[in-house]
Parts: sequence; structure tokens; C-alpha cells
Amino acid sequence: MDAGVRSLAGGGVTDARTAKVIQLYATPGGDAQASGSRRASRDQGRRRHPSQQPGAAANSPAAQRNPGDSGQLGHPNTDGFGRPPAAVTPISDDVRLPAETLGVEHLGPSRSSPLFSLSGLRGAVADSLTATAGFIRERMTGEYEVDEFGFDPHFTESVWFPAVRQVYEKWFRVEVTGIENLPVEGGALLVANHAGTIPVDAIMTSLAVRDNHPTNRYLRVLAADMAFDTPGVSEVARRIGATLACNNDADRLLRAGELTAVWPEGYKGIGKLYKDRYKLQRFGRGGFVTTALRNAAPIIPVSIVGSEEIYPMLADLKPLAKILGLPYFPVTPIFPWLGPLGVVPLPSKWHIHFGRPIETGSFDESSADDPMVVFDLTDHVREEIQQTLFRMLSRRGSVYFG
Repeated sequence: MDAGVRSLAGGGVTDARTAKVIQLYATPGGDAQASGSRRASRDQGRRRHPSQQPGAAANSPAAQRNPGDSGQLGHPNTDGFGRPPAAVTPISDDVRLPAETLGVEHLGPSRSSPLFSLSGLRGAVADSLTATAGFIRERMTGEYEVDEFGFDPHFTESVWFPAVRQVYEKWFRVEVTGIENLPVEGGALLVANHAGTIPVDAIMTSLAVRDNHPTNRYLRVLAADMAFDTPGVSEVARRIGATLACNNDADRLLRAGELTAVWPEGYKGIGKLYKDRYKLQRFGRGGFVTTALRNAAPIIPVSIVGSEEIYPMLADLKPLAKILGLPYFPVTPIFPWLGPLGVVPLPSKWHIHFGRPIETGSFDESSADDPMVVFDLTDHVREEIQQTLFRMLSRRGSVYFG
């Protein structure tokens, strides 16, 4: 067990099972030590997120209900996580919150995949066709709007979401927690881990926000250049609310009060091998932090479990990828061996958790141009997501039948 795991286990932050998961998935010891030193220096600064300040755990709902545990400094994204009366698999078994404080944190019990049955498949196709037919009838009236980015809510609601919802509910059986951490109105920057060989996680997260948020807000995705360089994909991406992952577009979305999402691992995240699953890659140069600071927008860490197993990438044929102009060419247990069937994702069980917001309003205007502030906050966000993933994995059931 490396130093990072010993520290967590010895500090009472986690149990033996969590420590074992962290040891299994954690990055090499050198990275952990460097990350630890950065966290130590960050704890001394005034810009540390309030929920991470020493003594914050003593004021948490968990500490108030369990005074004997008040000396433990837990993880802010998971230690306040509870279990409502409905069937739910929580991140933490240590805290029980009143049902009225959970809002729509978790919707529905775990589900098996009805798309394995013929009737379930027929129902999914019928629902999608019905929605598409309704869209065509309404489209003929011409009463619809498209914003400056090309976002078409009418298309998204009538065609895109009904089709995606079949996969979301019946194939991946997505569970959503922490939705109450998203603002009811105003802009926020969601930052998530990226995985899956094909970036399906962005699509699932968008629907998770739309279907679970109390006011049914849309999530505006910042996508990579390749999405807009690919014929067909570019048109659909614009219509469903995606735009280019650049500072200019991100600034405009946040100033307009939109929920905006970014996956800063980029191709390094979705193109990593299965043996490196749930180990976060480098978060670029922290451009998303700069954008959040300039707009005083809260940063919301998003942790996604399940995306790593839809296309377990065993190898990357780099020479072939270079010939095809792709960032990687995956070899999975079923692709390219099964041809087109190998593109069908495996039905892993998903869990998407929206963490507590990291406020940026307390930073001064010059912070966005300070490399040390940007690096420090970038590392803080990355660590929030990584540690939350560890705890989610430690309490995970079956990968495909959970």
C-alpha cells in the first residue's frame, strides 16, 4: 500500500475496502506524492474551498448527527451523501440525511436492461419513431428557434433525447446523485472525468441534467474540434447544444447563464487503456479554470462511473490511427473482431454524481491571469473528482448487472 493509501486509511477518511480500491486504481506513487505536496500548500492558502478548510467536517450534517466523529476531515463531495427511502446505492454508508433535504438527488432504483428482451427493443424503437413523427409534424409549422450557437431545443426534445433516453434508461440504467448541487438558475461550469473510447459520457450527462434537474435545465457541452470536423456529427452536435471547446464560446455561454460542461482530459481520457481505467489524466493547462474565474462561475466536479467499461480498450493501433487521421485506434474484446457489432457498447451500469460547487467568486480579477492560482485550482478540481471516483468504486456492485 503506497503512502497516499496509508494516509487515507490511517486518517479515518475511508474504510479498508475503499483503501483497497484506491490502491488498485491510484496513479503511481510519485504522482501521489507531488499531488500531496500541492494539496498541503493549497490548504494553507485563503483560496481553499470552504468545505475543505480544517474544521469543516465538524460543521457538517454528518458531524452534527455523530459528534464523536467530528474530528475527521472527510471528503466534501461524498460525506454529505445520504440515502432516501427509495432503493439507492449511495457513495457513503456513513451518513443518513432526511429525505426532504435530498430533493431529486436520486431517481429510481437499480434496473436490469430490458433491451436484452425483444419486447424492450420493440418498445424503444416505437417510442423513438413516435417522437420523430411528432417532430416532423411540428417542424412543418416553422415555429421553432435556434440560438447563436446553433442549438435547436425543438430537435433536441423531439428527436434526440427520446432516442438517447432509451439507451440511458434501458441499456446503461443511469443513476444520478447530487443533482441538488446544480444551480436553479445562472451559469456554472461542470467538469467531469472522460472515458469510454467513444465520448458517450457527454451525451449521458446532458440527459441526466435535463431529466433530473428541478427546472429541467439544458447542459451546453464544450466539444473537441473533431466533433465539428466530422460531416454529419458536426450538424447534430450543434443542434443538441454543443459548441467548440474554446475560451470564447465558454465565456459567452457562462455570461448567458448557461450550465456549461467540459471534459478536460480530452483524448487522453477517452483513449486510455482499460488497465488505466478511472485514473484521471492531466487536465490540460487549466483553461476551464481561467474561464470560470473570469466569469465568477462555480465549478462543479462531476464523477462518472460506468463509462470505462462500455468499450474496454485493450490496445491502441497507433500506426493505423495515424493513417486514418485518428487520435487512437482501439482494440477491444469485440472490436474489430465482430465488425459493426463491435461498435455496440457493452451494457455497463452507470452512476453520475454531481459534486458540491467550488465557488470562484471570492477570487480577485487578476487571479485568472495568475498561473499559480490556475494550476492550484485545476489540481484541486482534479483531486475532487479522483477521490470521489475512488469512493464510488469502493461501494460499487456488479459492473454489468448492478
